[in-house]
Amino acid sequence: MTEHAGKNFPRPTQESQPYWDGCRNGELLLQRCSGCGEHQFYPRMMCCHCNSEALAWVRASGHGTVASYTVVRRPVSQAYAADTPYIVALIALAEGPTMMSNVIGCDAADISIGMPVEVTFEQWSEQMTVPKFRPRGA
Repeated sequence: MTEHAGKNFPRPTQESQPYWDGCRNGELLLQRCSGCGEHQFYPRMMCCHCNSEALAWVRASGHGTVASYTVVRRPVSQAYAADTPYIVALIALAEGPTMMSNVIGCDAADISIGMPVEVTFEQWSEQMTVPKFRPRGA
């Protein structure tokens, strides 16, 4: 796990802690509104569709498609140098929300908008596991 030394680690909040706990357990969790039934990401205290506070954590399918992406060729710091080039993408999840993540397991030249992807998890420390995506079926 030393390869993640110096990287920007997420800082869980009261609202996001269940999401990070799910990641640590190998589950992609989303909030689902009990009022209108919509899923949302990023974690919030209220539904972004109907303003209800009746939110529950549900397991997502982990499937999505690449909505947009960029290939990072210059590291933001030395901690990311070994990762370059790397892909940062907006993933349209099957449940509706869009999340930003990395796409791994494919060459930067092979990624495309609309590419089906699935979640995988990368352990950065004993406390932090980060979701990333790879081409579906890879």
